[in-house]
Amino acid sequence: MKLSRYLQVTKPGITGGNLIATFGGFLLASQGHTLDWGLMLATAIGLSLVVASGCAINNCIDRDIDSRMARTQKRVLVTGAMSVRAAFAHGLLLGVAGFATLALWTNALATACAAFGYFIYVGVYSLWMKRRSVYGTVVGSLSGAVPPVAGYCAASGRFDTGALILLLMFCLWQMPHSYAIAIFRFKDYEAAQIPVLPVVRGISEAKRQIVLYILAFAAATVLLVVGGYAGYGYLAVAVATSLWWLKMALAGYQPAVDDRRWARQVFLFSTITISALSVMMAVDGQVPAHVGWVL
Repeated sequence: MKLSRYLQVTKPGITGGNLIATFGGFLLASQGHTLDWGLMLATAIGLSLVVASGCAINNCIDRDIDSRMARTQKRVLVTGAMSVRAAFAHGLLLGVAGFATLALWTNALATACAAFGYFIYVGVYSLWMKRRSVYGTVVGSLSGAVPPVAGYCAASGRFDTGALILLLMFCLWQMPHSYAIAIFRFKDYEAAQIPVLPVVRGISEAKRQIVLYILAFAAATVLLVVGGYAGYGYLAVAVATSLWWLKMALAGYQPAVDDRRWARQVFLFSTITISALSVMMAVDGQVPAHVGWVL
């Protein structure tokens, strides 16, 4: 189907995953207030369009890399099923529609969060850091953390301690998630000469950092409870998923472990972890006694 090309180039899996986090942040900030369904819908649509736009533009930028990686060789810009010009125009149109939706029907802060994430992902990560530095993953984690923060800011109209905790949580989560991908796709990244941590500094160092980042992530998830933004039901899920994720990460040090299989398991459970926490933020969020620092 010719129309399917326009969906494929936007990486719908990524857009869908970000939508879950967006709802989590929005519903967390909506605790104690009547849920504004119109605002939530506008936030979800606007951010989804912005994410889809960034993915389409990223596909245009990365088409030479994608041609050298087994998992991306069938993307529409590599096979020629879609022209770069059409994909770029599609991405621009989605971006304009997304930012217009956010600007018109949410608030300036949520729109600014989306713009920040878009600039980091397209301008800093895709165009510069991804090909040149092992720290590209760190920079890219900022853009990956934007959807829940933008959802939170759309509902609350402010950037406060709760938003800062979400930013920290989702940035830290991105790191072991991304390093696990880089390990089980090691040959792809090596062939494309992308300087991810496992390729540049070895799988052993990547394993070490995965464990450290999971520990940091686990501590960050508890901050929502400490700050009064979430209850004990959320805490139970946060502790259980973090400890299980840590156990899986430590299993990477077992003798004769299959690194690719192990990394894939760590990656898959990372998606379960963040999805479960996004749901629990919505279900067991609370109104804090005080919002702390506010922008």
